[in-house]
Amino acid sequence: MLKNRLYYEDPYQKQFRTNVIKESKDTEGNPYVVLENTAFYPTGGGQPHDTGSLNGIHVVNVEEEHGEIRHFIKESLECEDEVKGEIDWERRFDHMQQHAGQHILTAAFVELFDFPTVSFHLGRETVSIDIDVESITIEQLNAAELLANDIILEDRPIETKWISEGELIDYSLRKDVAVTDEIRLVIIPNYDTNGCGGTHPSSTGQVRMIKILHTEKQKQKVRVHFVCGERVLQQLEQKNLELTTASKLLSVPEAGVAIAIEKLLQTNHSHEKMLKESKELILAYEAKALLTTQEHGVIKAVYENRNAQELQKLARVLVTETEDVYIFLVSENERQLHFVAARGALNSISMKQVSANVFPLIDGKGGGSDAFVQGAGKNLISAIELLSVMQESLNLRTNS
Repeated sequence: MLKNRLYYEDPYQKQFRTNVIKESKDTEGNPYVVLENTAFYPTGGGQPHDTGSLNGIHVVNVEEEHGEIRHFIKESLECEDEVKGEIDWERRFDHMQQHAGQHILTAAFVELFDFPTVSFHLGRETVSIDIDVESITIEQLNAAELLANDIILEDRPIETKWISEGELIDYSLRKDVAVTDEIRLVIIPNYDTNGCGGTHPSSTGQVRMIKILHTEKQKQKVRVHFVCGERVLQQLEQKNLELTTASKLLSVPEAGVAIAIEKLLQTNHSHEKMLKESKELILAYEAKALLTTQEHGVIKAVYENRNAQELQKLARVLVTETEDVYIFLVSENERQLHFVAARGALNSISMKQVSANVFPLIDGKGGGSDAFVQGAGKNLISAIELLSVMQESLNLRTNS
């Protein structure tokens, strides 16, 4: 029976002894054992599995498959009949705090605003619930957090009770249960009653505190991210470190960090605008210089470490300046070749001929139109050779 499992009989039990029923491997070759009874909680109901050890061998995962709890271990127990199990208590109690905190916060949203929770996820660093509403205000979040922490401060008992399906009528549940056999209720008197198979502390006070971190839209729902217990202190320590570091870097008091960052962003935006304008001006001058190199209606150039965007901008400036020219630009960047081929408005030969001839030689890809193509590939030939192939693709006159 479920209720006889050790993690339900006493979620505070850290050590236990039991017998091995089965030792085997899953389809991927991972060794596991099945025990007569266990204090290890298997993954389920949004709560992750316990970890710990069996006879000193690390338990890395616990899953329930076909009614049996499989304890996945790093190495075989070598057919030992009796084992001593030890639970990673820090991990277990953290999960107990987070799961109980989820019940408390979820009930707060229902109590105050009739906002139902439809899913729950207990992650490594934060916890989240998906609430079945399209939006939640800051005021509503603050009110739910305040009520949840009041319930914690009151240190109400957290009770568990096993009932049958016929007894459900005697309880007002927050939502319908998904099972019909061995129904387990988690009850915070005069506040919340919910069907749940997770582990929880014996009172709300042991959750210590709840802090909502942020929210995000999740389709037609709102995902609320929060932390409980020791995780609140971890978040506070992390954020305090970041704030202190930012304060020192900006040479402002912590209370002025946000204003200083805003000013810095404004300055950065201004500098980016000036830099962009400078680059455009440099490209214009560079284009004028290239125009003087035109021979037989062709302008070509080879560069090192220029990105595709710069080549494209330069080519567009050139075809704007003169309408009867063909442009061939190549840049060699570490292990790649980038190229651009363009034509002026008075020319009619399709630049797609260039890319069709070039791609097989450099194992490349790209795209474009009849008037403008670009691409990149491996440096299987030199940049000079690539430039020559591009020009020859259009049967244009080359220099001897």
